[in-house]
Amino acid sequence: MFRLDGRIAVVTGGSRGIGRACCEALATQGATVVVNYVRDEGAARAAVDAIEKAGGRAEMAAFDVGNTSAVDAAIDSIAKRHGKIDVLVANAGIAIDGLLLRLKDDDLEKLWRVNVLGAIACARAASRTMMRNRWGRIVLMSSVVGDTGNVGQTAYAATKSALVGVARSIAREYAGRNVTANVVAPGYIDTDMTTGMNPEHKEQLLKIVPLGKIGKAGDVAAACAYLASEEAGYVTGQVLRVNGGMYM
Repeated sequence: MFRLDGRIAVVTGGSRGIGRACCEALATQGATVVVNYVRDEGAARAAVDAIEKAGGRAEMAAFDVGNTSAVDAAIDSIAKRHGKIDVLVANAGIAIDGLLLRLKDDDLEKLWRVNVLGAIACARAASRTMMRNRWGRIVLMSSVVGDTGNVGQTAYAATKSALVGVARSIAREYAGRNVTANVVAPGYIDTDMTTGMNPEHKEQLLKIVPLGKIGKAGDVAAACAYLASEEAGYVTGQVLRVNGGMYM
């Protein structure tokens, strides 16, 4: 069940955290995974090595999702090399926190370019081969903050909320070509982005998670693997929330 044998999957921001977990989950299900990264080649190489050591297939691809020309060139190259792209997990994203009154235009533009325009550019490029092959799975990575909002994250929450509209529009555009588009919205997940939080803040967060525990990157990756599968072919335009009940 949920096998991806013969599928080609591209995961942006795939060298660490949730992205790496997604790469490993897709590879475990049989996909050949392209691990995207921007600067940390060592982390990307480690992700590829781990997948290959476990018997999977993976390769690296360096490009900045915030650069639309680079996205087009990289995705086209991957598609030509493998003959297709079946799955896109648009996971790459950044967080720049700050109260609204202190929000800088540069930070707002950077967040929007990477988190929203980057996801759109990747989906646009990958959808070309998906349309031709009449099969595709597009998964955009949002956040529970896109549902709830959060103090000091006005711009970040806006970008994550915007991805829902993006996915639902893509879902309607490409439904006739058997291409689905969905969103995964993680809650409080144990990654590099959360390890730096102070203990008091962590304790407060856990009080609003009904399951009473921090999620794992693998929990999010499992949701992505399902949405990438043949079995999820009748699921499109949806938000799959992996948050322990933090928002429901």
